[in-house]
Amino acid sequence: MIQVENITKKYGSFTAVNNINFEIEEGEIVGFLGPNGAGKSTTMNMITGFIEPTNGKVIVDGYDMSKKPKKAKKQIGYMPEGVPLYGDLTVKEFVTYMAEIKGVDKKEKKEKVAKVLEQIGLTDVQNKLTKNLSRGYKQRVSMAGALVGDPKVIILDEPTVGLDPKQVTEIRALIKELGKTHTVILSSHILSEVSQICNRVIIINKGEIVAIDTPENLEKKVVKENSIHVTVEDPENKMETIKEKLENVQEVKFISENEDKTKEYIITAEKDTDLRKNIFEIFAKEGITIFEMKKTDATLEDAFMQLIEGSKKDEGGKE
Repeated sequence: MIQVENITKKYGSFTAVNNINFEIEEGEIVGFLGPNGAGKSTTMNMITGFIEPTNGKVIVDGYDMSKKPKKAKKQIGYMPEGVPLYGDLTVKEFVTYMAEIKGVDKKEKKEKVAKVLEQIGLTDVQNKLTKNLSRGYKQRVSMAGALVGDPKVIILDEPTVGLDPKQVTEIRALIKELGKTHTVILSSHILSEVSQICNRVIIINKGEIVAIDTPENLEKKVVKENSIHVTVEDPENKMETIKEKLENVQEVKFISENEDKTKEYIITAEKDTDLRKNIFEIFAKEGITIFEMKKTDATLEDAFMQLIEGSKKDEGGKE
């Protein structure tokens, strides 16, 4: 559906994006990740046709963005970060305006606007001014503007920023639903969100791609320490000297104290050590009560940080 071939974007002597390549298949939900200044917004703007690459090309549904921009852009619905809306328009007027900009046939416009309003859950507020809506509803209006006209590709830039937990859950559910009928590119700094929603992840740093894979595979690739997270009751503070009593333990790290006075620690041991039996035996002898014990798992955030740090170290062979 989308082919990015040898894309480079330069601003004078500064290279924002450096010769990147990737493909996104029809029906995929792809997360686009990177630290601030990594080049992800520049890349997304080149995919939408908002800015032109210095070199390389973007092909959307078979249309080269530089040679057939109108046809290529017609395949894309874009929801920018910050929810830019016209505050003096009602919800229905704004979505209708977006339909007109996209060249939706006049005979079909009314029907398509009504369909999108219903799909995104805006029918009940369609006659309200957009400036009077909550942040969550403003996000929905922006998404409806991207969706009207039935584009094959939906690009969402930070779609849940500033929302409360209930609104975040609702928008995530909407995105998953959109993924059944559209190709979706999602930019987000909330890595747990990307992990829950996306089929694949593209990680970019300093203008270059450092990884393309599924969230699950990226998590598996992280070097996992042999660590266990424990929550204990330790009234005599024996955890302070417990390390010397446990076999092959490298570190006992205090994490936090809870309201019920229990304390949380991460205990890290050598690679092939089974910590659990040792912990149960020693803690019982020392009068330390275990409330919870679980293995620490790698997350997409762990993978992201390791890949970003790894790419820094690889630059010229030094940090």
